Amino acid sequence: MRLFLGCAAAALALSGCSAGYVGEVENTPVAARSVEMVTPPERDPSELRVLFWSDEQRADRFRKMEEWFPGHEVAPPAEPRALPEGEPLSPALAAEVRAFMEETNAAGVMVLQDGKKRFEAYRLGFGPDQRWTSFSVAKSFTSSLLGAAVRDGFISSMDDPVTRYVPALKGSAYDGVTVEQIATMTSGVAWNEDYTDPQSDVAQMNRFVVEYGPDAIVAQLRGLKREAPAGEKWVYKTGETNLIGVVVENAVGLPLAEYAKTKIVDAAGFEDGMFWMTDPRGGNIGGCCLSIRLADYARMGQFALEGGEGVVPQGWFGTAADSLVDFDRPGFGYGYQWWVYEGGYGAQGIFGQSITIIPEKNLVVAAVSNWPTATSEARGDWYRLVRKIAAAD
Repeated sequence: MRLFLGCAAAALALSGCSAGYVGEVENTPVAARSVEMVTPPERDPSELRVLFWSDEQRADRFRKMEEWFPGHEVAPPAEPRALPEGEPLSPALAAEVRAFMEETNAAGVMVLQDGKKRFEAYRLGFGPDQRWTSFSVAKSFTSSLLGAAVRDGFISSMDDPVTRYVPALKGSAYDGVTVEQIATMTSGVAWNEDYTDPQSDVAQMNRFVVEYGPDAIVAQLRGLKREAPAGEKWVYKTGETNLIGVVVENAVGLPLAEYAKTKIVDAAGFEDGMFWMTDPRGGNIGGCCLSIRLADYARMGQFALEGGEGVVPQGWFGTAADSLVDFDRPGFGYGYQWWVYEGGYGAQGIFGQSITIIPEKNLVVAAVSNWPTATSEARGDWYRLVRKIAAAD
């Protein structure tokens, strides 16, 4: 069954999960072993308020977040996946994509079909050898690592209580919430994701880091209140994806970036490595902020499109990218940290980052951008353009 936004329903359980971890775990991942720690110069905290950077600052800093925030550097794989040239988009369609890039201040767009490049373009001084920050596109990476932890037996079931892997949340609003319910953001715990409000929960995350250090994520989540029974209300929560990251790191015993080395970077055949921001625990921020090349965003989409064989449980992406939460708009919804669209699914990040997948057409479109605002109606316009690309032969 599915949860319909605004209506009561039950969660959809994922079948085929392997048995594994059965005890309680520590609250902090072990030290990274195969990733390098990157520590930037110390800066005034006021300079680190990303949501309030100017247009000029965003265009410059989105390409080099490792100069502003600490994180893990993940080495590239020995054998990157080739992306051969395919038939180019028609001149008229290519011109339309370029015009849209101009209108929305996109920095790069890549179109893959049948695993071949049909379009690639860059702007804003950004190029194919540079990385760009993901913002919430990282959520879909974290979801994939959750699937890997299930397949590897570190997480025994999506029906497990969150407190099994994060015992410090016992006695909070997360008591009785399952791993699947945080994966679908249906915990019923209240959260404010208003990017324009300095007092919103999402804007206050950095304050908790300053005040609580390694305990920041749990400290913030412990203070939240319940607004609905678990499984009955969908609310978009970056803090909850950060919690998924803690669940995975506690279960696996590694930072997300190190686990991603074999489960994503190598498995998807990236051509470059990855930078993923860390928090004071020494773990990675599950809900945000990894940096990779445009072509590697496209490779991640191709990896999901092909099912992640050998990394996640069989059929994982079929479930993760299904509309487990249905919105009022027919055909649109939310899965395990993937947005579901009519005929496809994708990953989204503020300021115009996205991976869009149309399975029926074997199509992947990756875009990185510097929108003038964190959210925009351009998101819907972009999806309509992707559908136009999918419809063209």
